[in-house]
Amino acid sequence: MKNFLLVLFVALVSVSCSAQKLQTDITLPPQTLYFGGDILTMDGNKPSYVEAVMVRDGKIISSGTKSNVLNNYEGKTEEVDLKGKVMMPGFIEPHVHPSIAAILLGGDIVAPHDWDVPDGLKKGVEGHEAYLARLKESLGKYGKEDSVFFIWGYHQLWHGDLNRDILNKVSPTKPVAIIHRSFHEVFLNDAAIKLMGVKEEDYKDNPQVEWKRGHFFEGGWLALVPRIAPYLLNPSRYKKGLRDMTTLVEKNGVTTIAEQGFPASSFEMEYPLLKQEMDKNPPYEVYNVLNGTQLYGAHGKSNEKAEAWMAAAPQYDTQNIKMLPKEVKLYADGAIYSLAMQMKEGYSDGFKGQWMTPLKLFKEQMNFYWDKGYKIHIHANGDLGIQMCIDLTRDMMKRNPRKDHRLTLHHVGYFTEDQADEMQELGIEASANPYYLWALADKYSEYGLGKKRAMNMVHMKSLKDREIPFSLHSDFGMAPLEPLTLAWTAVNRMTSEQTLVSQDQRIDVYTAMQGITINAARTLNLEDEIGSIKVGKRANFTLLEENPLKVKPMQIKDIKVLGVVYNGKLSMKESMVGREKDEHGCIGSSGYTWCGTTKNCERAWVLAKAKGFENTTEAFKKFCK
Repeated sequence: MKNFLLVLFVALVSVSCSAQKLQTDITLPPQTLYFGGDILTMDGNKPSYVEAVMVRDGKIISSGTKSNVLNNYEGKTEEVDLKGKVMMPGFIEPHVHPSIAAILLGGDIVAPHDWDVPDGLKKGVEGHEAYLARLKESLGKYGKEDSVFFIWGYHQLWHGDLNRDILNKVSPTKPVAIIHRSFHEVFLNDAAIKLMGVKEEDYKDNPQVEWKRGHFFEGGWLALVPRIAPYLLNPSRYKKGLRDMTTLVEKNGVTTIAEQGFPASSFEMEYPLLKQEMDKNPPYEVYNVLNGTQLYGAHGKSNEKAEAWMAAAPQYDTQNIKMLPKEVKLYADGAIYSLAMQMKEGYSDGFKGQWMTPLKLFKEQMNFYWDKGYKIHIHANGDLGIQMCIDLTRDMMKRNPRKDHRLTLHHVGYFTEDQADEMQELGIEASANPYYLWALADKYSEYGLGKKRAMNMVHMKSLKDREIPFSLHSDFGMAPLEPLTLAWTAVNRMTSEQTLVSQDQRIDVYTAMQGITINAARTLNLEDEIGSIKVGKRANFTLLEENPLKVKPMQIKDIKVLGVVYNGKLSMKESMVGREKDEHGCIGSSGYTWCGTTKNCERAWVLAKAKGFENTTEAFKKFCK
């Protein structure tokens, strides 16, 4: 009898457990298991890998060995075999501008270097006459007499002088606005001035407006933007630009971007257009750091009113657009691409630095937002501009000490070792644009900065050695929206002329990858949510063909992005636009062709310049056999 009761008890328990398991299988939401490749977690200060990751409801619920992960969870499981490929945290762009992207992608690009964009490769151009010829060609294709056409990319060191008279000859009837490579300046022709209703008397007291030249720069440009917003934010072109930006974001494995300084011109115009794009639910999200300077002007030149608006801004949060609370963007010195950053030793050849914000107002804003407990993000490029930010922070720390304030200097074009020491002492962090070195070092060695400073721009090893947290960003379009290209530049420190410079300032690959993942999350105060593969964090991943830690450093930028996982949902593309390689591994859409002589993928115009032959298809074929 006792044996019978024991058997009955075991049977009932088994039935009960089976019923419970059946009930669990029915009620538990589905989950996804990722395994079968290199899963690089970016958790910690050295590389670490796990065999498998389990995801449910957009969150990471388990990681470790495949057997342990599977054995600990019941319910329906979809398995994704990575087949030897690489999964790592979703790439984060902590400083990019959808507003700028929409404008430059919605217009045309005529710049010193090539740009690989959804419309195709925009070839770089050098020389005054060649530049003007390209302007005429662009206006012939796209210009209209009843709307302003914006062309981005002009730089005086590559393209020579530009002014209102020159533009009037290039385009006597079609309104055109030439936006400088820095996006901190613009040149207008008479037709654009007339159509947009820009009046000389409105800018007569602004020292950063040259009316006769049709030139608005730094503070003059900031003053002009709100007045011409309806033309800058032309809905059809702006929407097209945002669509193209989404293409670039997806193509390059980015799952989070942050607008540093939102809005740029008009919240009422920018936000609805951005929301229309994000309502399509692309596989990425936008965080907005609010623009203290623009909102100051938009709210009666009052920091108090601007801050009150910021405090209420989270009401505009959506599923994939967030207003970052208690974070603000301010502006110190001018743009590095304009040679307007403030330098302690000045410039050669008559260049002059500029302040973006009048110093009295900048100091007021710094102290105001510091006392309100905000994380302050500052556009700061030159060593004099950076020194001003350091000195102000020191004064504020004495007056009102704050722990873990994380004040962050963005761009950091040129700074000294002593300033790095001061940053470490004061708890100042950085978000760097390493692409400055690639694009500008050769030219600025000859003009403006001189070789010593130009070849040592953005020296991130100085930050790494002092354990100063720093991220990498593109500030698109100051650099391509390509995190792997940023990492490649920081690791290799190669210029556009293929010159290796300041090799003592190279950073290791893992540190560079931290700059586009976990440290990029830290820049936004989001490291507890994204940036590494860790239980409890959101399931945002980037899928790569190869492991950046296992390829040669020079190959990092050419690693193919296979897709992303965003909030737990897999988004794969068999072919990523502009990244297809030929049988030699050359990316044709980026301008590369195989050369049998050099045994390398080469850009024809770069090779022609380096080897001294004519920049023609025939000459390239002859040289490369």
